[in-house]
Amino acid sequence: MRTKGTLIVFACVILGSLASGADTVRRRAAHPYRRQYKQETFGKRALAGVGARAGVNQLRKSPKQWGGGPAGFGKRMASGMGTHVVKNSIQYGVAAARHEDLHYYRSNRKGVGPRLRHALVSTVVTRKTTNGKKTVAAGRISGAMGSGVISTAWAPAAAGGVATGGISLGATAGANVAREFWPRKKHVRRARR
Repeated sequence: MRTKGTLIVFACVILGSLASGADTVRRRAAHPYRRQYKQETFGKRALAGVGARAGVNQLRKSPKQWGGGPAGFGKRMASGMGTHVVKNSIQYGVAAARHEDLHYYRSNRKGVGPRLRHALVSTVVTRKTTNGKKTVAAGRISGAMGSGVISTAWAPAAAGGVATGGISLGATAGANVAREFWPRKKHVRRARR
């Protein structure tokens, strides 16, 4: 019974997000986040990330109630994709309504401490797209927490909703630190012959 409910919730989330997107495009010009939402939710990199997390959870046998083999991996993959779609749908919806900039911008400061602080604070603080002032990243926070709570509809009882949301925010903080300290691309100009 729980599996059937899981599939229904998952199908509703995906179909609802796709249907609302198509209807919105017909009614008015696309929102600036529309392309970014689609890419971050259904793009190759997003699918690879969901698959990698499902693979790690398969190796860890987490949650153990789903067992192993292809059936267990399928459940982990579907759960991960459902959680990912819910997270991004909430995150981008709230950010668009509040005019929040979801991009990460590197710090111009020198030193490890100030740059690390900037990366961690950028997880929960962002800028308004309208005036550039700092504001709470309500979209990012509500997306992480909302997806954690909603995913309990299909995940085993052992998984905690708020804990999952906290882990999601922690992963975002880790990604921000990686973006901050990853070497910058240098554009090399080729000499003309």
